[in-house]
Amino acid sequence: MKPVPRVTAVLLNLGHAVDHMFLLIFATAVAAIAADFGLARWEDLMPFSAGAFVLFGLGSVPAGRLGDLWGRRQMMLVFYFGMAASALLAAIAQGPWSMALALTLLGAFASIYHPVGIPMLVQNAPRPGATIGISGLSGNLGVALAALVTGALVKFAGWRAAFVVPGVFALALGIAFARMAPRETEPPSQRTAKAAVPLPRPLMMRALLVMTGAAATGALLFNFTTNGNGQLLAERFAGIVDDPAKLGAMLAAVYAVAAVAQVVVGRLIDRVSIKPLYIGIVLAQAPLLALAIHAQGWALLALMVAFMVTIFGAIPFTDAMVVRYIDDRLRSRVAGIRLAVAFGISSAAVYALGPIVKTGGFTTLLTIMAGVSLVTALVVFWLPADREAARWRRAGQEANGGESLPLVPRG
Repeated sequence: MKPVPRVTAVLLNLGHAVDHMFLLIFATAVAAIAADFGLARWEDLMPFSAGAFVLFGLGSVPAGRLGDLWGRRQMMLVFYFGMAASALLAAIAQGPWSMALALTLLGAFASIYHPVGIPMLVQNAPRPGATIGISGLSGNLGVALAALVTGALVKFAGWRAAFVVPGVFALALGIAFARMAPRETEPPSQRTAKAAVPLPRPLMMRALLVMTGAAATGALLFNFTTNGNGQLLAERFAGIVDDPAKLGAMLAAVYAVAAVAQVVVGRLIDRVSIKPLYIGIVLAQAPLLALAIHAQGWALLALMVAFMVTIFGAIPFTDAMVVRYIDDRLRSRVAGIRLAVAFGISSAAVYALGPIVKTGGFTTLLTIMAGVSLVTALVVFWLPADREAARWRRAGQEANGGESLPLVPRG
């Protein structure tokens, strides 16, 4: 089986951008929406978006299962058209509960991309690390677009337009994908190819636990930052920059710079051992977040670029481990389970963000995030080491009559 065609890869990467952008439109526009709904503080409206992130996690299990058993192309069509419909529903919400319902539906459709779109993108890719890096860049450019486009639309056309315009774009992507993406001859679960070197159950379970634990703590940091950075900038730039469109552009620039880290990390994953690279990146997070606790103005902006580089730079590792350890016939299901646990836990970040900031301010939030980053480092230390993977590679060669096998993932 050949890698996906270039046009399909482009549409899949745009889908990743849509996935992350749509989940953050509300967080970027929350102050305007709260004022329109008659609420005094944006923090009081923020918990109503928690359902989106709960379904973003829990929905990964059925989405991954359907991706493997029914087909990834079909599930991606459900993704594009579902995202468009739910965004348009959010645009007509009249209060907190109707908005919560629309966002929860959006989260359910958004849950499809990661367990389906990424395995589809990397299937038979000659350099999966580089492919994951470009995919990550696309996803985080979606985060940047959420800040830039939403800020501009809220200022010039109102918060409802911030949902309508991306919704129409998602609809167009769905139509293009239906016309251009080749049909699958069989669902992934029916393919006959097997993993070159099956790993023993203890080592596989250990790798899966590390993937899931690191994904959960990494997703906590991702949700805390991407949902809270807009309001953090507004607070720490008060009296310096007060225009929401300018603040949105500044935040978009932060995310655009940080997103490039995923391309660099993706290329490194194809060349060097995962474990020390992963540990080095997550260990850099805590001191940068600690320095940001009391930073103001332009100093905060510089630190925000630095800590977002490390947070975005850590994202490709869990996807790379799935590609290297898991047979393609099972990837969507395994990714779905991993993502359900990770995103389910991290959805608490969205629910807790408003209350934490309301009671303890961003000082408390940044302190918590620094602690979470240290937990991530402890989890990654448990990742199987190079010598263990090499030992099982040799065992696989012997079982295969001495025939050379593809390199087992470095760890």
